[in-house]
Amino acid sequence: MSETMIHPSAVIEPGAEIGEGCRIGPFCHIGPQVRLGPGVTLKSHVVVTGQTDIGADTVIFPFACIGEIPQDLKYRGEATRLVIGARNRIREHVTMNTGTEGGGGVTRVGDDGLFMAGCHIAHDVQIGNRVIVVNNAALAGHCVLEDDVIIGGLSGVHQFVRIGQGAIIGAVTMVTNDVIPYGLVQGPRGYLDGLNLVGLKRRGVPRADITALRAAFQMLAQGEGAFQDRARRLGEETESDYVRRIVEFVSAHSDRSYLTPGQG
Repeated sequence: MSETMIHPSAVIEPGAEIGEGCRIGPFCHIGPQVRLGPGVTLKSHVVVTGQTDIGADTVIFPFACIGEIPQDLKYRGEATRLVIGARNRIREHVTMNTGTEGGGGVTRVGDDGLFMAGCHIAHDVQIGNRVIVVNNAALAGHCVLEDDVIIGGLSGVHQFVRIGQGAIIGAVTMVTNDVIPYGLVQGPRGYLDGLNLVGLKRRGVPRADITALRAAFQMLAQGEGAFQDRARRLGEETESDYVRRIVEFVSAHSDRSYLTPGQG
């Protein structure tokens, strides 16, 4: 592990924990309850405050503000946290807020994510691994993003929305309802327009599973009965673990309804 380097102009308040090999650039400000894991880099002019933990080898770029209080009028100063995993890249002007008491108290970000310039991660959001949030996209409070999700630039995700594993949201899209795993959502008022086939192929998903997913999507789009009923029938008929993942997602509790094929 390389030597820790802290620029003389950085302000590190008493109580902050700085891991081995961290690099703290000019004019950064680190609050007293912050913990930086080994090898974290703050480029310059980065603010990290609140009860915030940042995992190993994460890199944060200039003018990001990490760990500030929630933008929620119900917040009354209670002690809440922001937990960020390892090897994330957090670009310029990104904002990530701590949680709220009513939302479980923790905003959580997984490993290996890319958060591009100007994006916002609100209170109590739960983000999985390998997630990409593109420039100026915003996640409202209490959203859940599972692993391998991509949110396009200038898009917005409504509070309490869940986005399933491997889904992709197109640019300039407003998402107001849950998105099934591997779904493709686009349009100004987002609608479910198919499957993220490019992402599935890039991850090496077997052809048989992709064929099963395409058949499942057709059944969800055109089958008889309500959306949840169609999903349950899929679970009874399929042998694909990928299709079962969709069934489990639709069967889980949600505070929102679902984006269904062709409907925003």
